[in-house]
Order: sequence, then C-alpha cells, then structure tokens
Amino acid sequence: MADKAILASAAAAILLAPAVPAHATPPPADRACSTEASLLGFSDALDKTTFAGTPVAGLSALAPTGADRALALVDNIGTTPARIYSVNLTKPAITGITLLTRADGTPYTGGDFDGEGLIAEPGGRTVLASSEKEPSIRRFRLGDGREIASLPVPSRFQVTPAGEAAVNQTFEALTATPDHRVIFAGMEGALAADGAGNNRILRYTGRAGGAYTVAEQLAYRPDPGLGLVELVALGGDQLLSVERGFTAGVGNTVRVYQVSATGAPDVTGVASLSAVTDPRTWLGKRLIADIANCPPAGATAKQPQPNPLLDNIEAAALGATLPGGRRVLRLLSDDNGSATQITRLYTLAVTIRPEATLRSRAILPATAYQRGPVSGTQLPTAPVNGIAAPFPGQPVPGFSAVLPLAGDRLLAMPDNGFGAKNNSADFLLRAYDITPDHRRHRVTVNGFVSFRDPDHKVPFPIVNESTRDRLLTGADFDIESLARDARGNLWIGDEFGPYLIKVDRTGKVLQAPIPLPDGGKSPQSPDLAAGETATVPASRGFEALAASRDGRTLYPILEGARTDDANQRRRIVYEFDVRKNSYTGRTWSFLVDDPSLLVGDAAVLDGRRLLLIERDNGMGQQSAVKRLVVTDLDKAAADGTLPRRTAADLMRIADPKGVSTPARPGEYGVGELFSFPLQSVESVLPLGGDRVLVANDNNFPGNDGRIPGRADDTELIVIDVPGLR
Repeated sequence: MADKAILASAAAAILLAPAVPAHATPPPADRACSTEASLLGFSDALDKTTFAGTPVAGLSALAPTGADRALALVDNIGTTPARIYSVNLTKPAITGITLLTRADGTPYTGGDFDGEGLIAEPGGRTVLASSEKEPSIRRFRLGDGREIASLPVPSRFQVTPAGEAAVNQTFEALTATPDHRVIFAGMEGALAADGAGNNRILRYTGRAGGAYTVAEQLAYRPDPGLGLVELVALGGDQLLSVERGFTAGVGNTVRVYQVSATGAPDVTGVASLSAVTDPRTWLGKRLIADIANCPPAGATAKQPQPNPLLDNIEAAALGATLPGGRRVLRLLSDDNGSATQITRLYTLAVTIRPEATLRSRAILPATAYQRGPVSGTQLPTAPVNGIAAPFPGQPVPGFSAVLPLAGDRLLAMPDNGFGAKNNSADFLLRAYDITPDHRRHRVTVNGFVSFRDPDHKVPFPIVNESTRDRLLTGADFDIESLARDARGNLWIGDEFGPYLIKVDRTGKVLQAPIPLPDGGKSPQSPDLAAGETATVPASRGFEALAASRDGRTLYPILEGARTDDANQRRRIVYEFDVRKNSYTGRTWSFLVDDPSLLVGDAAVLDGRRLLLIERDNGMGQQSAVKRLVVTDLDKAAADGTLPRRTAADLMRIADPKGVSTPARPGEYGVGELFSFPLQSVESVLPLGGDRVLVANDNNFPGNDGRIPGRADDTELIVIDVPGLR
C-alpha cells in the first residue's frame, strides 16, 4: 500500500523519522496540537497489509529497538498466531515476524493470548509481553519466540471469576524505566471493588533479563470514560500515559499525559480505591496533548471521528531528542482487524519537563499581630480554629499580592481583612515590608505602608471620613492585587467596585478610583444605583493585576465570570495604559478549566507572557486545583481567547531535600511530595530564571487547610519550575 505522507514539504517529511537532522527547524505553529506537542507526521503505510501470510492488524504495543526500528505486538485477532512484528519506522514497513509459543513450542493464538504491552529488553534477545487474557506478563526469546519465564501477578488482578478484573480491562500498558530496574504494568480499567475510573498500576522491581517482583501498587485516575492504554517510563517516578475512549457514532478520544508518581503511596492494602479521600493518593498528571486538537493534516477516517486524524490509538514509544529539547513520540493505532479502522503510525514532537521542586519555605504565624487598634470587633466572639475575636491589634490575614523591594525584602499586601464590608471596618488596609528567611523558615515584618486618602480623592464616604489621615479600611475597599508602574507608584486592584486605585509609594491615594470601562459593577460597588443589577459577582473583581516590565501597561483580570457572560469559564483580561490613565479598550479571554475555578493572581514573565494562579476554593484534602498557568497575550486566537499551559501543579511539588519536614503534628501536604492545600492561593511573583514565589491569603482565622482545627499560617514558598520561560 502506498505511503500517505501528510507533511506539506519534503523537509518536513524527514521529521517523521527518528533520526532528525541536527539543525532541523521546529514545526510551524499550524501543526501544534497544544503548547506542549506538535504533529510531525503520520503514515497509513501499514494499514491492511500482510506479512509472511499474516494480516498486519491489531498492533497494540510498540517497543523501540534502534534509531529507526521497533517491535510491534499483536493483540487477539481471532485465532491467528500470537506474534511480534519488526517494523521500520523511517519508511513504515514490516521487516520481520516472531511467532510466540509456550515453553514446549505449542503456539499461542488470539484465542489464548491477547497481547497489549511490550518491552524490548537490553541485548535484543528477549522481550516482555503482557496479555489481557488472564492477565499475564511473559518473557519470550526473540530468536524462536519461546516463552522462558513469567512475572507474578497478584490474585486480585486476575480476570473474573478468578479475580476482580473485568474482561479486556487488564494489562493494556507495560513499560520499563531506561535502566530496566523498574517495570510498570497499568490496568486499562478498574478492579470491581475499586469502582469505575479508579485504576491500579503495578510497580515491579528487578533487573533486565532476570526476575521481577511486585513492589507496590499505585492509584491512577483516567479521565471520565477513558481507559489507560499505554505507559512510557521516563526514569525515576516520571511517566507518559495514553488514555483512550470510544463513543459509537462519535469516535475516539485519545489524550497524552505526563505523569508523576513522586511521593505516591502504596495502595496494595487499600480494599477499595473508591473509599480514598486524599487526592495525594493518586498519581499526578499533566495534559500534553489531546489528539483531537492536532491538525487533521489531510488524514481521512473510515468511521465518524471528532478529527479524521484519530483512530484507536493503543501504543506509544519515545524516540530521538529534537533540537530545542523536544522528544519524538510515536503513537500507533490498533485497527482491531476491522474494515472501518486504520493501522496508523503517528509522529509527534512533545515537551517533557522535569517536575517542579520546592526550593524554600517561610512561615508567618497566623497570630503575628501588628501594631494598630483592636480589630475584629464586628466578628462573632465564638472561637474559630482556636482563635476568638476581637484581636489584640491588626492581624496579617495572609497575602493577596507580593512585589519585590530591595534585596530580599518584599512588599506584601493583605486584602480587606475579614471578608466583607460589614465586618472589616476596624481592619486597616496596608502593605507590609517583609523579609522571608527561608533558611530558618520564618518571616520578619520590617514595617508597613498605610493606604490612606488625606486629599479626599475617594468620591464616596469612607469609615474614617472625618479624620486627618483618612486611613482606608476593609469596609471601604477589598484590595486584592498590586502592581508598580514606571514611576514607582502603586496600583491596587479592588473587588468592591471593582476599581483600580492609584497610590504613591507611601500609600496616599492620588486620584479617584477608576471603575471598569464597560460599566461592570459588583453588588458592593458604591456606584451601584438603586435597582441596578450587578454584573460582577461579589468577591470576583480584580483579584489579579499584572504590570508590564516597563511599568507602562497594567493587565487587571477578573477573578470570576461576569454574571451576564454566556461562557462562565471566561475570565476577562483588561488592558490599562498608565501614561494615558485609561483603559485601552482591548481585552482577552482566559478560559479556566471549569466554571468554578478562580484566577488568584497574575504576573508578567517577559514580553506579554503572563503567569497566573488558577485555583479552586477547597482546602486540605478538599483542595484539588491549585496551579500555575502560563499564557501569552501575543498568541491569542482571533476571538481573543488565550492559549494556556500548566507550568506547575501546586498540589504536587517534589521536595527531594526535605524542605517541608519535619512535619508538625497533623500537618497535611508535606514530605517527599509537597502540596500547597491552602484555600486562597493568591500571590505569585516570578523571581528570575525558573524560580517563582507563591503565597497564600489565610482568611484569618477561618482556614485550616494545613493542620485541621488550627488557623492557617501565611506561607511563602519558592519553587523551581523547569521550563517556565
């Protein structure tokens, strides 16, 4: 059958091969599947061919054996021989065949061997192949195809009625680390006791060509409706996974993830994964590519598909390293011997990043009261997390924004105090001059800047209306974000208006607060007329405010969706010209993953690239989404929708140096796997290179995400995020 090349030029077609020219240019943006993956090419050359009297069909696993060669394992195609094909990847073609037999030489067939996973062992003489039938993992000699050994499989993993596994839902995925000391065998589906969507991965340890034993079981959660069909071990605790599903009349879904098992617990003794409540139990994963989002590139499908490029992808293998550090990733589809499916070899370029690691951690105790009047007098007096109001001075209820000062000092700003207008009139709005001491894990408060309006620039009554300094309070504004312009003045993003408030470096208000340019108002806005409907929900105003590197442009971002927006995933990014003192009229749309998620803060990385916090409202074990996301205003779609790439999962940060230990009694989220399970993660500050500072608002004294029953402290962590820039 003729090879169907989809690349537009001969030069691009060369990239289909694993041996890539040393100075090959990256594929153009129109071949992008995501910010992390690009389609280099595909070939249907193997589809509906034969070799040595056998149909080339049902290819379910791919194991590289050289720069341009691999082995492909066939699954249970009728009663045809169980077999492995040798494949030329450069110009896709079958070059050899190995028929698999038992130790006594009797052949395996599709009736008793359902080949799904394959590992080529060092030396090129043996392979490990998994079968879904029982399931099993067997070692075969390539020379004669004879079985010479098998790996132990726990009894729970046997297919019903012998065990708890469903038919055709067992060892679809099989991979070995580069040193072959660890093997991962992944279940396509769940054990009966675990419940749908709660999969297990067996981790074996041993040596290449020798014996392996089951060391532990790991918990993996595929996306709803999808199964785990392949794993690729990267080394250490890092893997790639391929998830696949099929819907009749719609077609396939295939997604590639980077997976981290850092700090993952052994779940061997867990009777049912459906009873697990701690999200840290599950392996972490980050989407690299949804194949439906790749360019079709001339592909055709034999049945309905969301993208004609798609088919029943079941195999994956890593290839060469490309210029710039991307890796070649090959995917292979299993046609199931069906006339309506295709055997298709895909070649992608993917970015594989090391995991984020914890560099340092500094803590400001929740009860580090600062000088000032007694506060919290409008709060209930019943203790919350062991702390009763009123408070002896001004608490520091966490930080909603952080800016750099000289040396190691930071300017860190709390919000309006206690969360509402009617309970924060005695909380003074300030920004604190602090010095985090990451070596001793503590924070020194050097002083503060008081926000005030002595020149009567605020056009509505404030709490301290008749005083000389007119100190601003949490009943006047809900300050959530902070930026510095080219002249050193500070700009505050407020949620009550929402407003932009300009103050000088001493905290004095310089002009009247600036409302949204499109008339948007919150229910707390002093400008909201009687009977007028608010279009910005309460506490969903300018939680994020980024400034360009030259300090001439501000990018305020709404924390939540407007009530009049049909797309509740949209978070509007505005543009404000500091020199003209006005909005430019230009906006962008940042789409959060789920309508319930919030934008907690933003900062400019470089150019017009922004680093944002995307978070849920959970804390402790209920905290699921706390992440850093990179976007680029210059790469927006025609409708203004911004691209997005998850740079770091703040619930899954490696702590190889033990920065977060020893743990305090009851402390959650520390150890080899560090988490930031605090409800309001609201401050992000790029520090240079790949270092980022993140801090929380502790909603004093209401949050207890770190130690149940104990008010959260304010934590400032510095993490290394590889490939941030």
